[in-house]
Formats: sequence, C-alpha cells, structure tokens
Amino acid sequence: MKKILFIHNQYQSKGGEDISVENEIKFLESKFNVKKIIFQNKNRLSFIQLFSFFFSNNYKSNQSVQKIINEFQPDLAYVHNTWYTASLGIFDVLAKNNISTIVKLHNFRYDCTKTFFHRTHLRNNSYCGACGVVKSKYKIFNKYYEESYIKSILAIKFGKKYFKYILDGNFSIFVLTKFHYEYLKKLGIQKSRISIFPNYIEIDQKTEHSKKTNSLVYAGRISKDKGVEELITAFKSLNLKENQLKIIGGGPEYQNLKNNYESDSIIFLGEKNNKEVLEIINTSSAVVTATKLFEGQPTLLCEASTLGVPSLFPDTGGIGEFFPDNYEFKYKQYDYEDLKTKLIKLLQNTNTNDIGLKNKNYIMKKLDKNKLISELNQKINN
Repeated sequence: MKKILFIHNQYQSKGGEDISVENEIKFLESKFNVKKIIFQNKNRLSFIQLFSFFFSNNYKSNQSVQKIINEFQPDLAYVHNTWYTASLGIFDVLAKNNISTIVKLHNFRYDCTKTFFHRTHLRNNSYCGACGVVKSKYKIFNKYYEESYIKSILAIKFGKKYFKYILDGNFSIFVLTKFHYEYLKKLGIQKSRISIFPNYIEIDQKTEHSKKTNSLVYAGRISKDKGVEELITAFKSLNLKENQLKIIGGGPEYQNLKNNYESDSIIFLGEKNNKEVLEIINTSSAVVTATKLFEGQPTLLCEASTLGVPSLFPDTGGIGEFFPDNYEFKYKQYDYEDLKTKLIKLLQNTNTNDIGLKNKNYIMKKLDKNKLISELNQKINN
C-alpha cells in the first residue's frame, strides 16, 4: 500500500477548504496508508515565531516534517495550505529527502500576495476577483489585510517566496478547475506540472432531497467579498412573503448585516457544524451565493448537489464546471437584476427535484471515487 504524507495548515475560522481537506483525508485513507500532519496558527506570536514568520521558514515545522519522513518513509507528500505555521521551509525539507510532492491550490492567494504594490496586484482591473480588493488611485502599498499593515507585509513576504516555489519548484500542482489551470498557465507555470484534481465529496446515493420548507440557504463566510449583503437586498426587494432566506456562518460583516436586515423572512443562524448545515440544506428549496470572487470548488454548492438540492450562483471562475452544461440557474456576476430574475424563476419552478437530481448525477460522475483514485495512482507511479 502506497504511503502518503498529508500536510495542511488549518485556518483559524473553519471554512470550505478545511472541510474539503477533512473529506480528502478520509478519501485517501480508504485506499492508501496516510500519515497526516496538521499545523495550527496561534493568535499571539512569540518572538521566535515572528522571526520564523518574517523569513517564511519555521524551524520547528521543518523538524516535525523531517521526523515524520524519517519514521514513515512516504512515497508521496501531498501539501495543502502552508500559511503560516507550516511555512515554506517544508518544501526544502521535502526536496532534500527526494520526496515526490504534490501541492494542491485551493485559492488564488499566491497571486494576490506576490507584490508590495497595489497597482501591480490589480494590474489593469478595477477589482481583483481572486481576493476582492478594489482598485484605488490613492493606494500605493498592496494592503492585502485591510486591518493591518504588519500582517500584510508578512503575508506578502510569504507570498513572494511561495510564488517562486510555485513557478520553479520541482513538484506537481493540483488545481480544482480548468479555469484555475488556465490561470496558472498565464502566470508562466509549465502546463506539464499542472493537473485538474477536484476535492472529493462523499456522496450517499440513497439520500434524497426532503424539501419541507420554502427557504433559500446561504452558508459560508459573511464578508463583503462574498456578496452576502447584495444577496440579501436582492431577496428583500422581491418581497417574497412565502419564502425565507437563511444565512449560515460568521465573519466580519455578520453582526452588521444581522442588525440591519434580520426579519421574519431573513434569518441569521450563525455558525453551524457541517452536519447541521447539510440538514438545513436538505430541507430547503435551493442554495444560493452572490460571491464576488472566482472561488475554487464551491463546497456549499457541491454539497447541495450531493443532496439533490438546486443551486443559484454567479457565472464566474470555475463554479460552472461543477454543474451540467447549459445549467439555467446561474446569473451574470454583479448583475443583481439578473440574480432577482433567476431567483423568481427558481422559486416558481415546479421541477426543482428534477434539476437537483441532474446536478447530483453530474457531481457523482465528476467526483467518482474510483476515477480520482486511479488519477492519483498514476501521479504516484510516474
């Protein structure tokens, strides 16, 4: 049985990527001998940690990885998030030990944090679809974290070094969509190093959509770049007295939006565990998002499809790749009149069960376990 060393740095607020990582670990453990090392960030940094942070090389993390390599002797290292405790020194450790390595990119942070300059970050665009930063003629510094210059400087030092690894590293790269594949090619990454490998989701073929409520569900981070306020105002303007919009999750905009918009038809449920989220989705009419970002693999929408629940989403990035061709319930990003039109069309549709079933069949084929295992085995054996 092939041995895989799985490396991931958890986020402080658990989101879609951490859930995807948990699913992927279970998926791998069914066919491979997996040893996982999961790093966690701390709210307060010691002097030694700050020193490691500044140089993007954490001595303790390197030691931890080296120790496991010595004991486990993996055939493959499978690296996910490295920000920031895992740090980038682990790539040197893996290379020194001649460990075949795959890096999975779930997002586009590596591109947004590879420059100190705001203008270079935005290029000629008015808005960054990768992270949500808006172009401003008054900004010079690429303040990636709006609340902190120091954190932004550290993130950029990390990002600049990380991008060099991505550009020149001796490892393979997994991305979730064809959109991301083409994005990397435009940045100069050799296409021979890039493969499309979506996140696995366990699909219970016996589970059926048990719609009991006329509710729409958004679940995820409550922030400006996720377009939650635009979604709420679009829903509110339609005055849909027979329907509810349920908002699940937390984030910087949570309290503000809750104070301004909570009503009998707009319900804020706060943070829920994944099991609770799936139970709420399964009794809903549909899930909906108004994200302003490219996104990677939309966990909320894919999980809804596994339950046979329809989705409504902006046609951006690679989101549409997880739905059948000519899927009718997607709208032009930032066109909130189109969003409202599609909302009405979806809620008035009498064949939502058929739509959900088509979505489920599509995602089952795309995320077929045996197909993904076969693709991964080819990578390990090459």
